[in-house]
Amino acid sequence: MTDFSEDALAPNLYFDRNFNIDAVKILPGEYYATTRPMLVVTVLGSCVSACVRDRVNGIGGMNHFMLPRANEIGEPINASARYGTYAMELLINQVLKLGGRRQNLEAKVFGGGSVLRGFSVSNVGERNAHFVRMYLHAEDIPIVAEDLLDIYPRKVYFFPESGRVLIKRLRALHNDTIMRREQEYSIRLAAEKVAGDVDLF
Repeated sequence: MTDFSEDALAPNLYFDRNFNIDAVKILPGEYYATTRPMLVVTVLGSCVSACVRDRVNGIGGMNHFMLPRANEIGEPINASARYGTYAMELLINQVLKLGGRRQNLEAKVFGGGSVLRGFSVSNVGERNAHFVRMYLHAEDIPIVAEDLLDIYPRKVYFFPESGRVLIKRLRALHNDTIMRREQEYSIRLAAEKVAGDVDLF
């Protein structure tokens, strides 16, 4: 049995027969990082994923997050950015904990599509995309590739060891599962408080 103890928590571990490699699927609000040759997979609608890796040693991982709508949590839009900050810091800290070097980090970012009915008023996807770009710029982590915004949901395949990413744009017709997951995640965000501050080291 494969030992996943070195990796950040994510429950959906499996062996991908198509790519012949250990894999993990992350859902909204989750993240995963690893030191080993693996595949990290997620499906994005209006949520955003950052794929962060040490370009020298191949340690890396992915998160999947959304900024809550301001009217859901009773706070101004800028206050909700702490949810994205928390998601980014969790992933970056895990990459560093596993042996990544701060000066070697690079990122690829995806998602932020306008795919959720009723979310267009608050521009959730656009706000998520803007946030992840601004956060990485402020942290001086270069974005070496991106596929953000538009109207499509995306399936993202990330190989942290090599940094390779494959993107599959999904037909809007098959959005129901994505929409349900992201709406449930959005409701959960409204009910939860972010845990204590996470400091980068």
